[in-house]
Amino acid sequence: MPTPTSAKESGNGISELIRTIASLREHCPWMGALTHESLVEYLIEEAYEVVDSIEAGDSPARDEELRGELGDVLLQVVLHARLAEERGSFDFDAVARGINAKMVRRNPHVFKPDGSLQATFPATVEEIILKWDAVKRSEKPGRADPFEGIPPHLPALAGAQKSLDRAARAGLSVDAQSRATAVGLPSVPDSEEALGELLLAVVAGAREQGLDAERALRAAVRSFQNGKARPS
Repeated sequence: MPTPTSAKESGNGISELIRTIASLREHCPWMGALTHESLVEYLIEEAYEVVDSIEAGDSPARDEELRGELGDVLLQVVLHARLAEERGSFDFDAVARGINAKMVRRNPHVFKPDGSLQATFPATVEEIILKWDAVKRSEKPGRADPFEGIPPHLPALAGAQKSLDRAARAGLSVDAQSRATAVGLPSVPDSEEALGELLLAVVAGAREQGLDAERALRAAVRSFQNGKARPS
């Protein structure tokens, strides 16, 4: 296992990267022309490349690739922060401080309000989720829609999963077996391999029928969010 390089030997990597990006924005015409909007496609692409690295399997080569892909995602964050700093809105430090404060605030089972550790910690994930949800509700007491905040441009499967998670945590019905029976599916697969084969078969059938599986699922998720979910 390689010996970690000390902070003193390497310098502050984040500060170095921030200075490099500032110089590129000033002296590189291509980098200087970037906008939040033009960077969107790169952010999405880099995020998916991180996923690909993670799913490649555990190995030293995977770790090296993952390190590089995480760097590419970090570059996107630094770039967006630099664009905001140039117009006097916020900088990278404000982004880091903001997410740190959010993590402390949303995890009262671990941190006290001043950021120090609690004396004891919860024993179950269920207890943690309850505390997390309670903090989120206190931050936005006027939010009544459990689906608010789910990005509408999420891939349909990811959007469906998140919507069902939110519904279950809000006490709405997500009876998987009833839904499977309603569409003629004998049972819900009990393994990811079987589930993957089923989903692939559904997409293949949709393709043969000239249907767009992504669009169809997105529409079904919207219908579920807009009133098909009912209290349990």
